[in-house]
Amino acid sequence: MIRKLSAVALLGVAGMFALPAMAANCAATVDSNDAMQFTTKSLQVPASCKEFKVTLKHVGQLPKTVMGHNFVLGKTADVAGINADGMKAGADANYVKAGDPRVIAASKLIGGGESTTVTIPVAKLKAGEDYTYFCSFPGHAGIMKGSLTLSK
Repeated sequence: MIRKLSAVALLGVAGMFALPAMAANCAATVDSNDAMQFTTKSLQVPASCKEFKVTLKHVGQLPKTVMGHNFVLGKTADVAGINADGMKAGADANYVKAGDPRVIAASKLIGGGESTTVTIPVAKLKAGEDYTYFCSFPGHAGIMKGSLTLSK
């Protein structure tokens, strides 16, 4: 009887450790630097997530007025328009046009040594669609970008 209980207890403990390994990872960290780079070039968002959180870290030292970075997500086809309208919106708006329906998610602008977290509502993503995340600080979007896909 004691052996059976011990075996059941061990299976229960093993099951507790197995569950987190099977759960979807609904978060990622993307580093940015003073060389206008995201260190992560692509993100995979599990379809099972309701939200996907991206923590943007600026690992450089320059202030946001000189080398600010943000994380802006939109359909790849909309990036140029989102970026152009964001530059017109200016620094006080984090270089993102207020209420822009093309923007799926956007973070605040950060400088060296700072970090911020942005939440992506996964329900706004569609399988098979091309998404791009980029920095909308003036002049950065051309090279500071990555791809985001919804995975099953």
